[in-house]
Amino acid sequence: MSDSTPRNQSGPSATDLSGEEGRKPSVTKRGGGPPATRGRTTIADGVVEKIAGLAARDVLGVHALGSGMARTFGAVRERVPGTTRSVSRGVKAEVGEVQTALDLEIVVDYGVSITEVAAAVRENVIAAVERMTGLEVVEVNIAVSDVKLPDEEDEEDQDSRVQ
Repeated sequence: MSDSTPRNQSGPSATDLSGEEGRKPSVTKRGGGPPATRGRTTIADGVVEKIAGLAARDVLGVHALGSGMARTFGAVRERVPGTTRSVSRGVKAEVGEVQTALDLEIVVDYGVSITEVAAAVRENVIAAVERMTGLEVVEVNIAVSDVKLPDEEDEEDQDSRVQ
């Protein structure tokens, strides 16, 4: 026989569930649970705002985020060397331990259905924030502050008169 286990055992076999040897030995773990549950993860408001801002910009029909004044200040600020474009402009998040609520201010393109764009933004933002942070998004409030007309120039695209 090529089997390495003896056929005649004197005690209960490993498959005999009524005996002590049938149970897995209990191992005492230190630290009180699996490593993934030890400690706490906190997520800053700014992190959730960036995720939501990027997710909102991905929706067709969203021209920009933020009010006209915020976009103007942002365009000026972005011209300063060493600064980057603010992806969280027009987004405000309130983050708790397990939930978050978001307020977005958007500018839509002329001709799109505002209700459909708002629904798509809400859907995309909730999916992205919940997937990336694990937080439950309890609400996404959307304020449409402007409509971008086809012949209007963007404040961000205008060249400064001062050189």
